Amino acid sequence: MQGIGEPEQLVVQDVPEPEAGESQAVVEVRAAGINFADVLIRRGMYPQMPELPTVLGSEIAGELDGERVMGFVRGEGGGYAERVAVDSRWLLPLPASASFAEGAAFPMAFLTSWIPLTELVRIAFGARVLITAAAGAVGTAAVQVVRALNGRPIAAVGSAEKLELPRSLGAVEAVTYEEIGELEQVDAVFDLVGGDIFATSLGLLKPMGTAIAVGYAGGTWQKVNPAWLVGRNIGVHGFYLGRLIGRDPDRVERAAKDVLGLWEAGAVRPIVGAELPLDNAADAHRLIESRQSTGKVVLIP
Repeated sequence: MQGIGEPEQLVVQDVPEPEAGESQAVVEVRAAGINFADVLIRRGMYPQMPELPTVLGSEIAGELDGERVMGFVRGEGGGYAERVAVDSRWLLPLPASASFAEGAAFPMAFLTSWIPLTELVRIAFGARVLITAAAGAVGTAAVQVVRALNGRPIAAVGSAEKLELPRSLGAVEAVTYEEIGELEQVDAVFDLVGGDIFATSLGLLKPMGTAIAVGYAGGTWQKVNPAWLVGRNIGVHGFYLGRLIGRDPDRVERAAKDVLGLWEAGAVRPIVGAELPLDNAADAHRLIESRQSTGKVVLIP
């Protein structure tokens, strides 16, 4: 990425070969996942901006010494590449039946869902959990995680064309954002949109319910008065995986092993919505910004 601006800032060019630092390994990248954070960085809207120019990309799948692996790229990224240095502790084995594209779609989406839905709320049997952006990479992961926890996923999406995907993954109800206000009350909210959608979702919580604010693809969060929360007997948590990796890596490492076990057991699977060549990274960003994509958009070097 040469600078802040439109997708045309993403260009393919030769850069120095990555060198493995202490406790690192250089992975041959076969697929790189795109996260909305990458779009925010390109727009200059991310809280922790890297120095420019930079190579975007925080999750990859590829090969290391003949083994198929997937994992996080810590620090300032670097996944949109043919090779990248990765901390060894953040590499996971790629299941034998999985594609590289699925591997690049797995780590961020499923940890962003699994950790808060198992540690910030209690999903009781049959609990109704509203999931916004439920057709995206993290949203489709959250639908499956709630189902695996014996909850009842309620999906909210941006258009009628996206309703079928979360239903196919186990959502017991699916609505567009315009219809959220018509839903019955829920026990928990897992919100990836922010803005007005988050505010509306809070009003759907049952007493003792909890909302988890994760993303703000639809706008920054409105201020919430604690007195209003107290009066309704509800709570709000925030979750930011990137910061948690830095502050409590052991917790994230344990969670990664737990949720990988779910995939290996067939209880969940990452959803790849589109695969594009690395040369077409700008088109991939345009697809995400168009709000037409579903699942994870993946680049193939």
